[in-house]
This record gives sequence, structure tokens and C-alpha cells, in this order.
Amino acid sequence: MNHPDVIEQHVLVVEALGKEGLELLQQHSRVDVVLRLPLDELRAILPKYQALIVRSATQVDEALLEAGKNLVVVGRAGVGVDNIDVAAATRRGITVVNAPTTNIVAAAEHALAILWALARNIPQADASVRRGEWKREQFSGVELVGKRLGLVGLGRVGGEVARRAVGLGMEVVAFDPYVSLERAAQMQVKMLSFDEVLSTSHFVSLHAPVTQETRKLLGAPEFAKFKKGARLVNAARGALIDETALLDALDSGQLAGAALDVFEHEPTRNERLLNHPAVVITPHIGGSTVEAATRVSQEIAQEVLAVLGGRPAKFAVNAPLVPVSLAQVLRPYMELAERLGKFYTKWVGGPLGKLEIQYEGKIAGEETGVLTAAIIKGLLEPIVETRVNLVNAALLAHTHGLEITERKSRHALRYESMITITGERRVSGTLLRDEPHIVQLDGNWVDFVPQGHVMLTRHRDRPGMIGRVGTLLGQADVNIAAMQVARDGPRGDAIMVLALDDPVPADVLEKIRNELDIQWNKALDL
Repeated sequence: MNHPDVIEQHVLVVEALGKEGLELLQQHSRVDVVLRLPLDELRAILPKYQALIVRSATQVDEALLEAGKNLVVVGRAGVGVDNIDVAAATRRGITVVNAPTTNIVAAAEHALAILWALARNIPQADASVRRGEWKREQFSGVELVGKRLGLVGLGRVGGEVARRAVGLGMEVVAFDPYVSLERAAQMQVKMLSFDEVLSTSHFVSLHAPVTQETRKLLGAPEFAKFKKGARLVNAARGALIDETALLDALDSGQLAGAALDVFEHEPTRNERLLNHPAVVITPHIGGSTVEAATRVSQEIAQEVLAVLGGRPAKFAVNAPLVPVSLAQVLRPYMELAERLGKFYTKWVGGPLGKLEIQYEGKIAGEETGVLTAAIIKGLLEPIVETRVNLVNAALLAHTHGLEITERKSRHALRYESMITITGERRVSGTLLRDEPHIVQLDGNWVDFVPQGHVMLTRHRDRPGMIGRVGTLLGQADVNIAAMQVARDGPRGDAIMVLALDDPVPADVLEKIRNELDIQWNKALDL
């Protein structure tokens, strides 16, 4: 791979980076490695560099970015970018890249390693022998062959765990509402509901991102659903578990053990966890292997060189700007496209699978690739931990088993231009007064702005329905800002759209559905 166009570029590396990545950088640019540099000295020398590479210790805040007047790219040699002010970098036209795929194998192997250690009491037995004991009878374990492994999350790491567990002779089941049945079947994984995974698995391993919906995913009610004597593995994110509830489940015997590589607060100071005899603990080393370190150095070097050479980076964290020639036409539609994607995911709430995107009217005559990327960004952002942007959207769609097809028509119904997403359900949108509007749901014409709190219902059109819904919401102190009903005919099937000032509590949503014989209802926070 030749990069003659970046030979004169200057790269500053301020934290340890594998020699393989350094050698790649040195072939194509001038590289200075200066470790443990005081912040004031770093600010002083930064103006002469076009690229800065860090790991997790260096805080790349707005002040540091301002000092780097000639920075083109900041590279994070790892997955997270919490130590980088991405918004400030974007405002300054600085691309931020990371290396998110390098530790997948390492993380998967570590999850299985601590699962095995948990099954055979290896840490406890090791400590006992080192104390001069020989108590073989205390460390009888369980075999993995023939046992059911339940995965919560079947993304990149979860998929690698599944592949290896099948090879070990385990039966693998999973819960992931955004993975298609076809993709799971290819991995020899049976998809079940969340409760079924918890209640039928001998081992449960977490591989979900931390989002608003998954924080404290496992608490006391969930641990009560576990198969009696099951074992839990978490090498994903500590915030997925209520640690107090986990310890209570261990003490009661509901769980036989837990293996943890991640914690709610790190380093953990939870004495009950640290001293519990049924807990295997490692210090967040899931991605720490020699091979992963080599891959991360090579991947971040390639990403930095791509940006310096003016080429697209696969793992750009902040989205690139729309080309100037298309900006005026496409930028308003990009917001519409992203909002449609986000609405679809929150509305459907299940496997995305195969989707068709249709561009109708005037917009069909434009270059729509960037709009499709914006739709994918909207589809995936609510459900994945990885930052999604216009550069990596297609790659992440493929990773999550999302198949996208496009269709164009120069003719549009009712509006000058319209974008439609069709899968399990169908949603269409357009621009009205330069603002994104959703104008069709499952073939019913509507008109609302996809923002704030929205409740949707599907019901039979009959007298009093609107009033009864309003009464139940009013009793719950939920204020209605706007309302409309679309129907296929008098007393036929209807869709009601309510814009609300307040979120709808789950019990109120269920009460509306049950008392009014509604086919389905959904409360969305947009």
C-alpha cells in the first residue's frame, strides 16, 4: 500500500503503540513518539502536527484541539473515544478515528475463558493449592458439553462466542431483537425471547451495548427468572448488571456463580464482590492480548494514513461533510433520512433484517447514497454502542445482518419528494417547510414531526375511542399536544398518532391496550 501523498505529514504519538503500527506510519509520514508528556508541553508542540494518536490516558479536550491548529485527524488506538471531545473536533473539521474491530476475538475468547474457569472453579482451586491445601472434593465442577449457553446480544463479539461454544458441544440460544433469524441460523443459534434465554440456560453470557434501555438490564426481577443454579458471565459492560441484585441472587443460591471482567465502577471497590467465593473476577482484560495490541496499532495507523491521504476512513467517529456540490439539495433530506431510520427502529423494535428504501419524486434524481447512509445511521444508533456515521454505516449494516435495497421512482404521491422505508412495517417521510415530517404509516396518510414523545395505536375505528384514550392519559397526567387519526374507511382499521408533552408510563400503555381492545400501541421517545 503506497501513500506518497502523505510523506510530508507529521504524526505525534503520545501513548504506547505497537511497533507494527509505528512502522506502517513511518513508511509514509514523519512520526514522533513522545510518551508521558506534560499537558503544557503537549500543547506547545502540537501545532506542527497533522495527526495525533492517543489511547485512553490523554484527554483530547477542546483546549488541546484548539492548540492543534494544523490537526487533520485524531486517532484513538482502541474502541472508545470518551477521552476525545468529538463535537469540538467536528467543529474544527478534525476527523476522529478509532479501531473498533481489533479486540473482537480477544473479547470472545476471554468470555469463554472465564466461563470455563467458572464452570470448573479454577481460580478457587488454584488459590487453595497455593495455600498448601489439597481439597479436591470442594472443587467439583460442571461440564460444558450438552449445556445450554444463552447469549444476550448476538453482535460481533456475541457471534464469535457462539461459534466457539457450538464447537465445544454446547447448545447456543440468544436474545437480540435486532438480529434476523436467518443470520442466527447461519451461526447454529436458536433465537428466543429474553425471558426464555434467562429461564432455560445453564450459562448466560452478556454481549449487549449499554444504552438507555439496557442499563441495569439484569436486576432482581430478572435474576428471579434465571434457571435455578445457572451461572452468569459478563465480559461486556459493567453497567448491564445491578451488582447488589446479583450478589443477593448468589447468596440465595438462585445463581451458582458469576464470572465478571467488567464492573459498574472500575476499578471495583465492591467488597462483597471481591470476597464472594462464587465469583470469578478479572480486571477488564477482555481485549488485552498480544495479537489484539498488534491489530489495534495496525488498524489505527491505516485509519490515520487514510485521512491524511484524503481517502475515506472505515472507522471515522464523526461524520464527513456532504460534498459542496450536493450540500444545498441533500442536507435537509439527510436529517429527514436519519429521523426516518430512528423512527423505524423505535417503532418496529425487532429484527431489522431486509429493508427496502424507496426514493420518489424529485429526490430520486439525485445521488442518494449519502441519504441511505443517513437512514442506516438512524436505524442503528438506538441499538448499537458503536458510533455510526456516514462513513461506516454500510459496514455496520452488514455486520448486523441488515440487508438494504434501493428503489427509485420519479413519480411521488401527494408530495414533490418522498422517502419510504419498508420492512416489517412501512413509514414514509418528506420535507414540509424545510422540516422533516412523517406522512405515511403502513399505507395510512398522516402528518406529524418525528420528535419528542409520541404514542401510536392501531385499533378499530368506533365511537368514543379517541375520548377514552384521552381520558386514560389524562388520569395519568400525560398531556396531549396534538392528535390525528388515519383510517382505511368508516369503522375500519385506524392508526392514531398522539404528540405528547410527557412520556407514557408502561403500566398506562398496557392499560390502554387491554381496556380498549387495541391491536397494538407503542410509546416512542424521539
